[in-house]
Amino acid sequence: MYKVGLNCAIRCGVSRKSQLFFREPPRLQSVLSTRLSSRVLCGFNPWRGLNKDNLKVHKKGSTEVGQQKNASFMLRFTSLLHSDSKRNFETIDVSNVSESNKKLVEKQWDIDFENAEKAYMNKSTFEILRAALVFQLCTINFLVDNGIYMAKYVEKIFGQKIFKTLMKLTVYGHFVAGENQEEIKTVINKLQENGVGAILDYGVEEDLSEEKAKDLEMTSCTSDADHHEEHGSGKYKPHRQFGDRRQKVVSARTYFYEGEEKCDENMKIFLKCIDAAEFATDGGFAAIKLTALGRPQFLLQFSEVLTKARQLFQKYSGRDGDIVNRKFDLKRFENKSEKLGVLMSRDESRKWFTWMDRDDTGFVDLLDWNELIADNRKFSKLFNVIDPVTGEEQSLLPNLSDSEEAQMKRMLQRVDVLAQSALEKGVRLMIDAEQSYFQPAISRITMEMMRKFNKDRTVIMNTYQCYLKDARDNVLADLALSKREQFHFGLKLVRGAYMLQERERAQEFDYDDPIQSNYDATNSNYNQLLNFLLQEIFCEGNITIMAATHNEESVKYALKTMRELDMTSEQLSQVYFGQLLGMCDHITFPLGHAGHHAFKYVPFGPVADVLPYLHRRAQENKSVLSASKKERQMLRRELWRRAKNMMYLSKPQVARSHVTD
Repeated sequence: MYKVGLNCAIRCGVSRKSQLFFREPPRLQSVLSTRLSSRVLCGFNPWRGLNKDNLKVHKKGSTEVGQQKNASFMLRFTSLLHSDSKRNFETIDVSNVSESNKKLVEKQWDIDFENAEKAYMNKSTFEILRAALVFQLCTINFLVDNGIYMAKYVEKIFGQKIFKTLMKLTVYGHFVAGENQEEIKTVINKLQENGVGAILDYGVEEDLSEEKAKDLEMTSCTSDADHHEEHGSGKYKPHRQFGDRRQKVVSARTYFYEGEEKCDENMKIFLKCIDAAEFATDGGFAAIKLTALGRPQFLLQFSEVLTKARQLFQKYSGRDGDIVNRKFDLKRFENKSEKLGVLMSRDESRKWFTWMDRDDTGFVDLLDWNELIADNRKFSKLFNVIDPVTGEEQSLLPNLSDSEEAQMKRMLQRVDVLAQSALEKGVRLMIDAEQSYFQPAISRITMEMMRKFNKDRTVIMNTYQCYLKDARDNVLADLALSKREQFHFGLKLVRGAYMLQERERAQEFDYDDPIQSNYDATNSNYNQLLNFLLQEIFCEGNITIMAATHNEESVKYALKTMRELDMTSEQLSQVYFGQLLGMCDHITFPLGHAGHHAFKYVPFGPVADVLPYLHRRAQENKSVLSASKKERQMLRRELWRRAKNMMYLSKPQVARSHVTD
């Protein structure tokens, strides 16, 4: 705990003198409760009021209370409370704090992810049998690879009514909440009874042929003016070979642009998701994708603008240290501009530097730089150079055309409608991540929505894929912006869904592979970011994080970190865990029973229209063999236990004892 606490103390601005208090576990910890000492870390100076008569300093640097009577001074350490955005103080009775929380601590942290009886107590024997059967079927390659075709064949033979009944008794019933609000409500109520919330997700996907998907992609991603030809790299150009973005993607839904009317229709569907989340859950979530709300050509070109702008910033600022700490002054700006061959006089450079230095600090940092992109055309005209081949003047930065700016406005209008609805209904709107050539634009739009709607609480949440090499830089930059402008930072942390497709595309068109070198590097990145964000929350950060993962070790790591930090109940309420409905119940329900904020991604939609979604779930279970193997084993164990105890008709039980704030 002490290493974690010291790192947090350093980041939160505690003086060096105060930090000495944490170098070794002092005997004062026997007097102070763990929670009280943790609250000291983020800004309260434990040395204030102490003098040489209060403390004895020994050779090894450890400290102890000199006299018993002086220990009473330490008991007057106070907890920091928020009231009207100011820190007030109140005295804590240390002995009562630890005793009253003893049972809560045991229940909240001693979670057994191996206990099949408790994990599946909310399921009937039939539901457990169905789950075991579905997971077993997912191990048969022929069924998984041809599932959609076989389902359509069964429907053709037996008719729609019998087909729908069969699906609801098997795969559909296991992975999908239902077709209408009443069916959804039944599933969500059952989750809530076991301390688990819901993230509503409309699971309908277009069942397009590969050629049709490629045609739509090429049409919707090609600029009518082709004005990016001189700038566009292989990454930010559409390629028919990779036009079907569903290829080799098993854990993410894909939308293809079919016109503005279709985008309006998608927006209305997302509004229904928000309505359902308000109706069925308390403070629930709804998930959306921006490719459903506009033409992807804009996302492609805007991502190129943002990426090249950051690369140019790094040429001016250098690459030393974290990206949010990098900056440059006027002298460096002039020298670098000259080396880059930018057509700018000294007088012009001073004028433009003053325009870029928005906060008049004498430096331009990444946040200042990013703000300039809002005025894209003016910004891109700053950095003109002579092309050594053609001899013509060109900009180092591309700019958006009139049509692309119009596309941006239409997409922003739809997102704004959804965000406003979520704000009014008390629902959080989660923006899903997509391919790396779309993601910079998606993240920028999401952060703009956060600025507008996250002033008082978290309404909008962005998604960060930890298999991307630049995930850490992106989290740091966006977190820094939220701190500077004082809005709530909401994020979902995932490993990522497009690895194989992204890697092949980068190799084929000769651009830098955006993906981490291997799975271990992705895991390390995920856990490091999780640790960093939990410490930020502990240091009074206005952050809401959803750790969306089926990886049991990452969940255990998060719990371990939270326990070491000894987070308050308010801080714990800022941390969520998420898994898909029908998967990893042995993780979700024990978390919910223990009082943590556990959620299920809850898809819904008509049986025939969610077949592509169900096909992907089957593929995902086949690809994640170790996790699904454990689930199959636990389900068999629970079936055997019930059979031994003659519990053939066992009904779901309600976890009445789960902890609530």
